[in-house]
Amino acid sequence: MNKQRLEAFSDGVMAILITIMVLELRPPHVPELRSLVDVVPTFLSYVLSFIYLGIYWNNHHHMLHATRIITGGALWANLHLLFWLSLLPFATAWMGENHFGATPLAFYGVILLGCAIAYLILERVLIAANGPQSELAKAVHHGFKEKISPFFYIAAIPLAFVNQYVSGALFVAVALVWVIPDRRIERRLSGEADERWNG
Repeated sequence: MNKQRLEAFSDGVMAILITIMVLELRPPHVPELRSLVDVVPTFLSYVLSFIYLGIYWNNHHHMLHATRIITGGALWANLHLLFWLSLLPFATAWMGENHFGATPLAFYGVILLGCAIAYLILERVLIAANGPQSELAKAVHHGFKEKISPFFYIAAIPLAFVNQYVSGALFVAVALVWVIPDRRIERRLSGEADERWNG
C-alpha cells in the first residue's frame, strides 16, 4: 500500500477528532465574563487533548516519512492506534464536564496509556517490515521518551483516586516532554540526504 494514502487517512481521522473535541466546547448562555469560569475545566481538558493529538500527528508523520514498506500488519497496527486516539474526545469531554473527577481522570489515563502502547506497537511493526538497518530503526533505537511515558500513565491512573492534581500533573508533564519536537528521524534522514549528495 502507498504510505501517502495511509498518512492521508490518518491525518483525516485526527483532524476529525480535533473537530469533535472543539464542538464539545459549549459557550455559556449568560453574556458575562464570569460565566466563562464554568467552562474552564472543559477548556483545559480540550487544550491538553489537543496537544496530545498534535504530538501524535507530528510523530506519526515523521515515523511514516522514514518508512518505505507498508505491510498489512502495519495497516492494522495503524488502525489500532487510531482506535485509541478516537476515544480521546469522549474521555476529554467526560473529564472536563466532571471537573477532573477521579474516575474520568483515571479513564483519561487509560486512554493515553492505550495510545502510547499502540504507537509503540506500530513503531515495532514498521521496523520489522523495513528491517533493523532501516532509517526508522536507526533513528528510534535509543528512544527514551516513548519507553518512559507509559510508566507515567501507569502511575497517574491510580493516583487519580488519591490526588487529582498530582495525577493531572503527570499527564501534563508527559505532554510537555513530547511538545519538544523529536528530531531523531529528521536528523537521520537529513544525514542520509547529505551522504547521497556528497557521494
